[in-house]
Amino acid sequence: MTTSLTKTLPADLQNNPLVTFGRGIAAYSEVKPEHIAPAIEYLLKHAQDAVDVAVNPNTAPSWDALAEPLEDATESLGRSWGVISHLNSVADTPELRAAYGAMLPKVTAFFSSLGQNLDLYKKFKELSKSHDFAKLSSAQKKVIENSLRDFRLGGAELSDADKPRFAQIQDEQATLGKAFSDHVLDATDGFVHLVTDKAELVGLPEDVVAAAADTAQQKNLQGWAFTLHFPSYYPVMQYSENRALRRLMYEAYVTRASELAPQYAKGKLDWDNTQNMLEQLRLRDEEARMLGFKNYAALSLAPKMANSVEEVDSFLTNFAQKAKPFALKDWQELSEFAKNELSIADGLEPWDVAFASERLKQERYSFSENELKQYFPLPKVLDGLFQVIQTLFGVKIEAANLPTWHADVQSFSVKNGAGNIVAYFYLDPYARPGKRGGAWMDDARGRRVLPNGEIQVPVAYLVCNFAPPVKVDGVLRQPTITHDDVITLFHESGHGLHHLLTQVSALGVSGINGVEWDAVELPSQFMENFCWEWEVLEKMTAHAETGKPLPRELFEKILAAKNFQNGYMTLRQIVMSLTDWRLHSSLDTKNAKDQAVLDLSRAIAEQFNVIPQPAISRWINTFSHIFAGGYAAGYYSYKWAEVLSADVYSAFEEAAKLTGSVLDQKTGTRYREEILEVGGSRPAAESFKAFRGREPSIDALLRHGGLA
Repeated sequence: MTTSLTKTLPADLQNNPLVTFGRGIAAYSEVKPEHIAPAIEYLLKHAQDAVDVAVNPNTAPSWDALAEPLEDATESLGRSWGVISHLNSVADTPELRAAYGAMLPKVTAFFSSLGQNLDLYKKFKELSKSHDFAKLSSAQKKVIENSLRDFRLGGAELSDADKPRFAQIQDEQATLGKAFSDHVLDATDGFVHLVTDKAELVGLPEDVVAAAADTAQQKNLQGWAFTLHFPSYYPVMQYSENRALRRLMYEAYVTRASELAPQYAKGKLDWDNTQNMLEQLRLRDEEARMLGFKNYAALSLAPKMANSVEEVDSFLTNFAQKAKPFALKDWQELSEFAKNELSIADGLEPWDVAFASERLKQERYSFSENELKQYFPLPKVLDGLFQVIQTLFGVKIEAANLPTWHADVQSFSVKNGAGNIVAYFYLDPYARPGKRGGAWMDDARGRRVLPNGEIQVPVAYLVCNFAPPVKVDGVLRQPTITHDDVITLFHESGHGLHHLLTQVSALGVSGINGVEWDAVELPSQFMENFCWEWEVLEKMTAHAETGKPLPRELFEKILAAKNFQNGYMTLRQIVMSLTDWRLHSSLDTKNAKDQAVLDLSRAIAEQFNVIPQPAISRWINTFSHIFAGGYAAGYYSYKWAEVLSADVYSAFEEAAKLTGSVLDQKTGTRYREEILEVGGSRPAAESFKAFRGREPSIDALLRHGGLA
C-alpha cells in the first residue's frame, strides 16, 4: 500500500524499510541502525512541512484542510519511530541503541514544538468555534477537544521567553527516561551467577535446571547459569532450598542500577539511577509549575478520570487501611510457618518470602506452582484465550504471515462475523537477551478511516517474557507457563482487544488512543477474571506429558488459593502507587538530595507495609513504570481501574446466574459495543455507565480479593 509520502521518496531512501512500508507493515528484520537517521530526518521534515501548511493563513480551519493532513504527516513519523522504539525494546543491540538515542532528542523536540505552537493552537481554536465543528462526528469533536487540552498542557500558552526552557525540559526528560531504561536492562543483562555443583540446585524443578544449563551453554560456560531476568530469577526465589543462593540472587536483584550494584550485582556505577530519578522529578515539578499547576501529580490529572490530588491520595490510603489487617494476618501466618515448619528460627528474611510462601501454599492447598504449570503448555493456553475472545466478541482469530523481528514471534489476523479482517496482532512470548523485561501491549498502527473511505485496520504488539522452549535430553520441549503467566497473557490481550476491536474512525481517539490513563487498565484487568473460571480453564489446559486437562480437584485448590496472601500483595501495590503519587505531589524537589527518593519510599513502606524492607533494597531504582514507562503520577491507575474492571466483570457473573455461563455472548456484545468499540471517543466514566447503568462500586473488587 503506498501513500503520497512513499511515491515521492528521494533515491537514497528508496530501499529504506523505515519509510517504504507506507501504511503497511514494516519489514522489521531488514531495519538496520544506519537506516534510522536518514528515515527520521526525512519524516521530521515531512511532518514539519505539514505543520507549516497547517498554520498558513490561507489554510482553512476545517477537519479536511487542517486536522486530517496534520494527522497524516505526524502518523507517518510516529509509526516509523514506533518501529524503532519497538525494536529498541525487543531486539536491543549497542548499535541500535546508539542510533535510537541519537534521534530521540530530535523526535522529542518536534512533538514538543507541536504542543507549543501558538499559531497551530489558534487554528484549532478557530476550528472548534466554526460552523463546521457542529457537523463533525463525535469522535472528530473529541479529537479537537483533546488537542486543545494537549496544546494547553504542551505549553502553547507559555510566553515566548519560557518556551525554549519548556522544550528543553521535554528533551531532557526523554533522554533521562531512556537512560533509566538502558541502565535497568544493562544491570539485568550484566549479572550471571554460575553454579558448578549440582548439589547447590536442590529444590529447583527440572525445567528450571534445564533452562539454567541452556543459558550456561549459550554463554560458553560449564555448569548452570542464573540471571536476573524474571524467568530465571524467580524460580530460584520460589523453589531453591539453598538459602545462600536465594540470598545471593535476591541481593543482586534489589540492588540493580544502584550505588550498591558493584558490591552485590556485578554492576557498574555508571548504571546507578539514583541521580537520574531525582533529576526527572525536578524536571517534572518545574514543568508542572510552568503550566500553572501546584505539582506534577496535579498536572497528570488533567487528562484522567480522577478529579484531584487529594481524591487519589485518600483513595489509596483508605484502600491501604482496608488491606492492612489482612496483610498483617498473612505475614504472621507466614512467619509462624517458616519458624515451625522450615526451621527458619532467626526470622523470615526477604529472600525467604517467596520460598516460604510456596511451601505454605503447597501445605495448605496441596499443590505446587510447578505441578500446576505442567497443565499450561503455551499453545494450548493460546487456543483457550482465542476461544474466549471468539465466543464473547463474535470474531475469529487466525494465524497470519506478517514480517517479524525474531523467529519466535507469531502473527495473527482478527476477522469479523462476515469474514473481513478487522485487525492484526503480534505475539512475542519469550524472554531473551536484548529484550526488555515485563509484559506489555503496544500500538503498531491505529484504526482510521482514510479520506478515500478506505479503512486502515489496527495492528498491536503483545509482548511477554515467558521462559522459552528448552531441550531436555536432546528433545525440544514446548514451554509450559505458570498460572500467573496465563493471567499476564489474558491481561495484555485485554489491552490488545481495546485497541483492535475499536470502531472509531478518527485516529486520535480510536482504540487505546485518547483513553484516560486511569481507565486504560479496565479492559486488561477485566480479562484476568476468566483465568479463574472452570469452563475456561478446563478447555485451555493439557498436561505437558499426559495431555490430560486440569483435574477439577486441582482447579478447586487453585481457586481456594486465589486470594492467598492477597492482603499483603494488595498492600504492596498500594505502597508502590503511594510512593509514585507522593514523589510527584509532596517531595520538595528543590531541596531534595542524594537518597531523597529512597527515603520517601522507605517512609511510606514503614507506614503501610508489613514486610520489613532490608537496608540494601533499592527497588525504586528499577521502578521503570514511573521513570521510563509513562506511568509517572499514574501508577495508582492499576488499582483505580481494578475497581472498574471488577464491577464490569460482575455483570458477566450476574448473566451466568441466568445462562449458566460467564461467556455470555449478549453481555459480551454489550461490553464490546459500550467499552471496546468506542475507544477514547467519549469519557471512560460515560462508557462505564453506559455498560453498567450506574456509577462504579468498590464492592466487587473487595469481594473478588477476599478483603470484604
